[in-house]
Amino acid sequence: MTPDAMDRGGAWLARAGVRPTRQRLTLAALLVGDGDNRHVTAESLFAAVQQSGEKVSLATVYNTLRAFCAAGLMKEITVDGSKSYFDTNTHDHPHFFWEDDGRLSDAPSDELEIRQLPSAPEGAEISKVDVVIRLRRR
Repeated sequence: MTPDAMDRGGAWLARAGVRPTRQRLTLAALLVGDGDNRHVTAESLFAAVQQSGEKVSLATVYNTLRAFCAAGLMKEITVDGSKSYFDTNTHDHPHFFWEDDGRLSDAPSDELEIRQLPSAPEGAEISKVDVVIRLRRR
């Protein structure tokens, strides 16, 4: 991992007040080290860690991704109620889910229009709306 990637990862953690352990710095550098946003699963991030030669367990990857979400650094997007993706772009935006290869990507926000939501049941309020548009190749 390059020093620039580690620096970007460290700055990303510092902005949210997250303690920069070795494992967190490694994962942060992989997630934001090049300045691009990422959609990852715990498994894909774990594979990237292994390719980098660093030592981080899959359980640590899961726990760290959840900690990054709790700190506001990432958003979790659940597809099919069982598969979670983690997005470094925390702004509200829709996603495309590519069924053929299980990939998540950003969809253009400016083309989405939600005119009305159903009323929340008594005693509840809507906390967020996730839009995942499922795609398959023709």
